[in-house]
Amino acid sequence: MSIILKIQNKEAVIGVVGLGYVGLPLILAFAAKGYRCVGFDIDQSKIDHIKAGKSYIDHIDSSSLKSGVDAGLIDATADFARISDVEAIIMCVPTPLDKHMEPDLSYVTDTMDAVAPFLRKGQIVSLESTTYPGTSEEELKPRIEAQGLTVGEDVFLVYSPEREDPGNPEFSSKNIPKVVGGTTPACSEVGIALYESAISSVVPVSSTQVAEFTKLLENIYRAVNIGLVNELKIAADQMGIDIWEVIDAAATKPFGFKAFYPGPGLGGHCIPIDPFYLTWKAREYGVHTRFIELAGEINRAMPQYVVRATANALNECKKAVNGSRVLIMGLAVCRT
Repeated sequence: MSIILKIQNKEAVIGVVGLGYVGLPLILAFAAKGYRCVGFDIDQSKIDHIKAGKSYIDHIDSSSLKSGVDAGLIDATADFARISDVEAIIMCVPTPLDKHMEPDLSYVTDTMDAVAPFLRKGQIVSLESTTYPGTSEEELKPRIEAQGLTVGEDVFLVYSPEREDPGNPEFSSKNIPKVVGGTTPACSEVGIALYESAISSVVPVSSTQVAEFTKLLENIYRAVNIGLVNELKIAADQMGIDIWEVIDAAATKPFGFKAFYPGPGLGGHCIPIDPFYLTWKAREYGVHTRFIELAGEINRAMPQYVVRATANALNECKKAVNGSRVLIMGLAVCRT
């Protein structure tokens, strides 16, 4: 296929839509391999920063960005008409929950609606946003084919979930294994070629649905285990047992145990949200994911537990919460 040859010969231009903590590192990863990249975003300030070679994300140094811009490998724009100039369109947009704790795919669908009119034959569309199984087939494929393009022949559709861990000095976009699932075998072939060109390890799976489910499993695994250890923390407190000592002791077992630690609730934009994408989709199939939902209830209740524990500690010192000053250590904010 001509698109694979273009990728292999580094003639393919890589387009990344959404220039946050996922999209910007991807551009840097492809540019580092010599690919010309165009970033797309509706936030003009991000466009201006990139053109000036200045990073707006704390853990990303400006030097590599500036080098890419100066070499003519990195550009950014808010003009979606330039989608027709690229071979790869990688979508890295938010997937939050709405007020009813149900998936809000408006960023994904609005982005696809903005991209679709400028699609042409010989392009690949890859979604990296965390979402429920079936999103690529149900939401993206019809929008592509509404343009008169056949997925798997004219345009190649894949899903490859982001696995960013912002600020992690050991793992980055370049060396975190990349799961890739295509709508058709041809889509998978193109998707593998795309990501193998910039990522050290690619993990092919049989479909977009498998890839979408994989991302949810990764984060549900963490959410459930955090919920478990939070519940154990509450029980240990009532028994007068130090849960931290218990965890340290259990962690000496060389197999069958991975340490998770209690906390005042879940933060960030992944673990508190992603499990509910699966619980919502599972209901369509008549499945009630009680385990996942219970973990969510426990984790959401932890801030109140910490407040009560703080109030009890102050009461023991004959002090009221009202008027007391509370130091919170480890309060982090992730800016994207």
